[in-house]
Amino acid sequence: MSRTLLCYGDSNTHGTMPMESLGALGRFAHRHRWPRLLAELLPGWEVIAEGHPGRTTVHDDPVEGEHRNGRKALAAILESHRPVNLVLLMLGTNDLKHRFGVTASDIASGLERLVRMIRASGCGPMGGAPEVLVVAPPPIRETGVLAPVFAGGAAKSQQLGAEIGAMAARTGAAFLDLQGVIEVSPVDGIHYEAAAAEVLAQFFADKIRALD
Repeated sequence: MSRTLLCYGDSNTHGTMPMESLGALGRFAHRHRWPRLLAELLPGWEVIAEGHPGRTTVHDDPVEGEHRNGRKALAAILESHRPVNLVLLMLGTNDLKHRFGVTASDIASGLERLVRMIRASGCGPMGGAPEVLVVAPPPIRETGVLAPVFAGGAAKSQQLGAEIGAMAARTGAAFLDLQGVIEVSPVDGIHYEAAAAEVLAQFFADKIRALD
């Protein structure tokens, strides 16, 4: 029986290319997006890429729009794809934007709210709870055109792995930390280069198989 994996993330799930100018809309071809490569490594799974550039955990973005609030979109997306066996939740990078003024601990708390929403959704098999795999994104750099937007975020991002890992432990969610696995692009300090897709796909596939 086929199982469903929902990849709920931001621009790095969407496949956004590193940005050399503000407003750039480049997106990697399907073969260079990690959800597509992950699907090839997981026969028997339907892998749904649900990545929205700019998506936060729980914050309305006063500049880019309240529709980027991951909490507000989550319930509808879960219901549209149910039954969902597993949600791969990879958010937090956009919360590092200077405009939000939150700590790494705050970001982990935002993710915890999403984990609890997923568990309470009734969108798993037979109306149960989907399993959750929480992924801590790699540390960012303050470089390129996005440096002013993420001012002060690099130091906070170094703490995300520990904070998100502790949250996953207390909620019983599976956890992966991307620090040391991949690095952000030196072009804009936020997005990933094409080569990261294969690394991520294999890393995620190994963990998902281990969850069975």
